[in-house]
Amino acid sequence: MAYFAQIDENNVVIRVLAVSNNDAPDPAPNDKAGNEFLNSIGLAGTWIQTSYNGRIRKNYAGIGYKYDAERDAFIPPKPCDSWILDENTCHWNAPIPYPSDGGLYGWNEKTLSWDLLDE
Repeated sequence: MAYFAQIDENNVVIRVLAVSNNDAPDPAPNDKAGNEFLNSIGLAGTWIQTSYNGRIRKNYAGIGYKYDAERDAFIPPKPCDSWILDENTCHWNAPIPYPSDGGLYGWNEKTLSWDLLDE
């Protein structure tokens, strides 16, 4: 099974579909094979392969993710304005690390800090 993300004109993922390896063989599923198969069954558009384990394109694509061709990665929506993109993983990180004391915290964008949540 291979997975393909359809992107719009702004490179934003609008849907993700599974395709049987038999339907996009070329000899193994890839962008070209996926595009040809999906377009041939009436799902016109641009399709880019993604994977659950992140072996390709850093992250499994989800609706609302953006495909960055320069990084060849799917990047999730930025959760908060202050968060910083990790160029190696293409995950967003808070400007300060999550506390490691075992508590449950939520990010406070106003104070740029982690607030301990009531348990």
